[in-house]
Amino acid sequence: MAMVLQANDAEEWCYRGEGAVNLVLAYNGEHPDFVGKVLRVQKVPRNRSECENGYSGLTELECLIWKEYEELVSAPTREIVEYYFVQRVMCPLLGSKNVDAGIHIPVTREFLEIVDNNVLCQRPSWRVDAAKVNPLCDSVLLISDHSLFPPGKVKKDYCISVEIKPKCGFLPLSEFIAPDNTIKRSVTRFQMHQALKLHQGKTSEISAYDPLDLFSGSRDRVHKAIKGLFKTPQNNFRVFLNGSLILGGLGGNADATSCEVGKTFENALEGVIQAVDAKRTECFLDLISKTVSSSGLLNKVLEVQKLDNADIEGAIHAYYNIISQPCMVCKQSVDDQLSKRYNSLHSISKDESLKIVRNYLIAATAKDLSMMVSFRPREDESAESPYCMVSLESTNQSFDYKAYFIDLDMKPLERMEYYYKLDQQIVGCYVQMVKSTQQRSHME
Repeated sequence: MAMVLQANDAEEWCYRGEGAVNLVLAYNGEHPDFVGKVLRVQKVPRNRSECENGYSGLTELECLIWKEYEELVSAPTREIVEYYFVQRVMCPLLGSKNVDAGIHIPVTREFLEIVDNNVLCQRPSWRVDAAKVNPLCDSVLLISDHSLFPPGKVKKDYCISVEIKPKCGFLPLSEFIAPDNTIKRSVTRFQMHQALKLHQGKTSEISAYDPLDLFSGSRDRVHKAIKGLFKTPQNNFRVFLNGSLILGGLGGNADATSCEVGKTFENALEGVIQAVDAKRTECFLDLISKTVSSSGLLNKVLEVQKLDNADIEGAIHAYYNIISQPCMVCKQSVDDQLSKRYNSLHSISKDESLKIVRNYLIAATAKDLSMMVSFRPREDESAESPYCMVSLESTNQSFDYKAYFIDLDMKPLERMEYYYKLDQQIVGCYVQMVKSTQQRSHME
């Protein structure tokens, strides 16, 4: 596409949401190339100067990690690196049918600066404080708006979409997990992280969601997980009606679904779910559960997540092998048996170290992705459709549905030490919370 987005195009793009790395803008104009599309615009931390904002491609050490992927290694900018990472790494693993790599569109600096200013008042304040649109990018990623179906001949244009961030769906079994951290083998990372977020004031209550339920393959447990997500959406569950958010946080958290929010949501479903009042939400959550269970999509995600078989407590040692620096974890270890295990990691080949870290980073992307599932009522079950179909027996309705994985950002190698420290902080906070709870119960 030869078009360049310039200053006068900025007004046609509105805020849809954001993650840690990108801002998402939805199109509200009439240009046929952009109708039904969204832009992913790279952000840069405010505490980083423009000259060091990650504008270049991979670092020298990252080139070693990704040496099997020529396009990644030779990509001139981080945006192009990200594009090839999705196309060459994640697509083959998750299935190209469910991944939209998008296309790059050139932009001017003026476009980016105006967009940044236009969306300020809609962004959560803590996101604004942390990062801004990167004004030095020369392109942005254009992808389909997966909260909508492409314009077509269907009379009713009702489309309801759910965005789920499933998080890590298994308990680690790595031999490199320290004895003090064995709780990781029985409590999910997500549940432990909830304790830290509560302690830090990032959420006001512990989530009712358990990722192990969603990834279980059991219809009942999947339904329990979806109900948990609905009850406490945080930033893990959002619902859109015809592209407009009707449940969940816009770029931030929505801690709990209040009665008032629940009633508004129930009313919003009226044109889509043909059930009596007070039953529409229940039927919709059942529709999601049935689709997630039958589609097999989460099986693919789990396979990719399980590429991390060393856990960060093993991968961090391979990382120090790669950067050729003394291992800070080994320096702090006082457990002789564990030190022997760590030494076994430090004696492996460079290629083995590269593979462990590469698999950890790929798995980290799969643990942090989102899944967007969109539904559209079917008028005629016998009519041909390019989409999968799911039936909702309770309302005697059938729906076309499509599902895509989004937020497939590459994790930077330089964050490995941060991932290790965060992991230790998460476990430490959870263990302390359990001890405090036990002490209180004994006192009572």
